[in-house]
Amino acid sequence: MAHGAHEVESIPLGTEVKLKKKPLSIRVGHAKYLYLLILPGLIWMIIFKYGPMYGAQIAFRDYMFNLGFWHSPWVGLENFERMFIDPAFFRALRNTLIISFGKIIWTFPVPILLALFFNELRTGLFKKGLQTIYTFPNFLSWVTVAGIVLNVFGSRGAINAVIQELGFERVRFLVSTDFFRPLIYISDNWKTAGWGSIIYLAAISGIDPALYEAATIDGAGRWQKMFRITLPSIRATIMILLILNIGGLMNAGFDQVFNLYNPAVYETGDIIDTFIYRVTFQQGFTDYSFTTAVGLFKSVVNFLLIISANRLGHALGQPTLTREAD
Repeated sequence: MAHGAHEVESIPLGTEVKLKKKPLSIRVGHAKYLYLLILPGLIWMIIFKYGPMYGAQIAFRDYMFNLGFWHSPWVGLENFERMFIDPAFFRALRNTLIISFGKIIWTFPVPILLALFFNELRTGLFKKGLQTIYTFPNFLSWVTVAGIVLNVFGSRGAINAVIQELGFERVRFLVSTDFFRPLIYISDNWKTAGWGSIIYLAAISGIDPALYEAATIDGAGRWQKMFRITLPSIRATIMILLILNIGGLMNAGFDQVFNLYNPAVYETGDIIDTFIYRVTFQQGFTDYSFTTAVGLFKSVVNFLLIISANRLGHALGQPTLTREAD
């Protein structure tokens, strides 16, 4: 080594070098502006998501307004015992699971197919126009959508007017237990598919164009590119959204069902959220303890479902909420 040069200690090949982690205070100081950005969302989450968990104790009490949370009589699991012997609850649970699984089968794939369709369009103005048309219904409330459904599928709606003109009897779609669930899936697709496709289009836009160029050189057609490049490249996005959908199986869409159902279709349309609403606000007495127990049960099951789906995806080697695609 030349005179005056610094001597560098050699490190054997394969030796793991561990860098000393900086103290937490220094790391927070370096990223202080990022923490300030997430602070409003964190405060909102604490106030509106974690704060209300204080009231979950009502499920274990015989809640009375004049006594408050802490002084209402403690009844333990009595409200849960009532829940599991109530036939109306089991009907609502069955309908919730059927409608939620139906949405995964009939509505979850539609935004993916729509995104693939938009991706194949080459005319810019036509493509943007279709995207606007398909996305617009998302900005309508379910009250408005329910009014549209009534005007289309009601006994005096557009479809029944055509049926009558053809010489057939009117079909009572909205009060038929056979047609209620298909109407749920159709209206959900009409309202949300265009907006949901935006997520997949964003994922598609991140695919390396060189992959398509190489496939073109190899003679691949549009269908081959779609199934060999596009779909595998957005697999992570599909899997994560599927896990989130499975985690919400116990929801089934209160706003949608509440605005579309009626007593004639309770047998196939009454879900847990509408059951809670009806018991809380529409019966002759108010039983907050019982409905809180039902809501707590629903939340716990949703939590277990999303954890189980995430672990299953991880075990199968698929991208999950806690593991990115390789």
